[in-house]
Amino acid sequence: MNTLTARQRWTGLAVLVLAVTVVALDATVLSLAIPSISETLRPSGTQLLWIGDSYSFVLAGLLVSMGALSDRIGRKKLLLAGSAAFGAASLLAAYAPSPGWLILARALLGVAGATIMPSTLSLIRGLFPDDRERATAIGIWGAAATAGAALGPVVGGVLLEHFWWGSVFLMNIPVLLLLLVSGAWLLPESKDPKPGRWDLPSVLLSMAGVIGTVYAIKEAAAHGVDRWDVPVAFLAGTAALFLFVRRQLRLETPLLDVRLFRDRRFTAAVSASLISLVGLSGVIFVVSQYLQLVRGYQPLQAGLAELPAFAGSVAGGLLTARLARRFGARKALTVCLLAMGLGVGALGWLEQDTTYLVLAASFLLTGTAEGVVYTLGAGLVLSAAPADKAGAASAVSETAYELGTALGIALVGSVVGSIYANGLAVPAGTDPAAAARAGESLGSAVETAQGLPAELAQPLLASARTAFVHGMNSAGLLAAALLAGAAVMTWRLLRGRSAPEAAPEGADAESPVQPKVDA
Repeated sequence: MNTLTARQRWTGLAVLVLAVTVVALDATVLSLAIPSISETLRPSGTQLLWIGDSYSFVLAGLLVSMGALSDRIGRKKLLLAGSAAFGAASLLAAYAPSPGWLILARALLGVAGATIMPSTLSLIRGLFPDDRERATAIGIWGAAATAGAALGPVVGGVLLEHFWWGSVFLMNIPVLLLLLVSGAWLLPESKDPKPGRWDLPSVLLSMAGVIGTVYAIKEAAAHGVDRWDVPVAFLAGTAALFLFVRRQLRLETPLLDVRLFRDRRFTAAVSASLISLVGLSGVIFVVSQYLQLVRGYQPLQAGLAELPAFAGSVAGGLLTARLARRFGARKALTVCLLAMGLGVGALGWLEQDTTYLVLAASFLLTGTAEGVVYTLGAGLVLSAAPADKAGAASAVSETAYELGTALGIALVGSVVGSIYANGLAVPAGTDPAAAARAGESLGSAVETAQGLPAELAQPLLASARTAFVHGMNSAGLLAAALLAGAAVMTWRLLRGRSAPEAAPEGADAESPVQPKVDA
């Protein structure tokens, strides 16, 4: 692969950028469609959360397994197979007739997406053996990933302005067809020359551990710990994760080399990505509803309102290499986590009529900082892992990203839902069934109000919007606290240099791929 010309390398990168943009965009494009889905499919509040995060849950649960599989069967082969499956699952989601069907289709999208994400980053490792070229490539890749996530609401808004909610899934089809054709032609194959066997028990333990633990956290946040399934799922999930780690330490060729976490760069990058996405994704989930159902924006208008986050994420991803060279990984990562906290924390003071300039500034700051955090984190992960384990190492980085997204929607969404339900004051005289429906979510309250007389509908809507804004305020402050904690943890983990044996052969401490770590 090192014999590729510069033109072939950068053209191959364009294909990988296309792939990662589609997967990242699919994680957020649905946010603006939530009100339309609520009206059409009439999901419960819990089903609404599962529609939002089933994609990320399954994606997170399978990324490590699929990253290791790509090292074994070939990264290009798995990328193309996953892209075809992603297209098929998109068709199922677009024409879902019920909430359960849509949740299942989103889960299948997660399975397919898990084959795409680690393959893209690990192929970059092989395409660009030169440290500085690779740093630029990772910067472009990171900008595409964060920009895809930020662009999701804009694309969703454009589509929802003219079509039904299923169109946000159908848009994947032409892009994936282009990816399949161009990828088969332009991308070289790469894999681990001595991969060992793909350990099925490790795969099952990984899935059970991630999904069980996250399910327990999600349900505990939404309903408390009184239900029997919450502690059972948590104990089963943590036990599976313990057994997974124990098994990896004993295997000659583990699914995931957990010893990578001995490198503080690796641990700091993964932890920062996870915690930052927990704070960010949940807030994005509720802000999209705030713009449409509280401020009264049309879907396209709401998507355009979030455009500063897209611009910032692109700029942040492209500036990462320069910031890492200038200030070092420790300062760059810590400061950007604090900047994210400041941007997200501003939502804690939003009201129904707050000027849009405050929102725009918050989106711009948050998007720019996230672009740096995500891209720099990916670079640190790759620099800490051996080249032949790039797929598995990349999968850890992507797992943190997707797990953070899923946890963010689950935790922040559950907090907002709980505060909303407790703060909603239903006018006297409202039918009990209608009152119960209004208490499930803001979208349900808006729909319920449409069938009530004006003297009941107006106070119900006013109370619902006020309760939702209070929930969003609390979510913003909670996310800001998480990001501040992540900044402190990163500063401590990156103190001094990590173990020299963890550094890749020939890596330059001053290079953007392995940024200097401040003493």
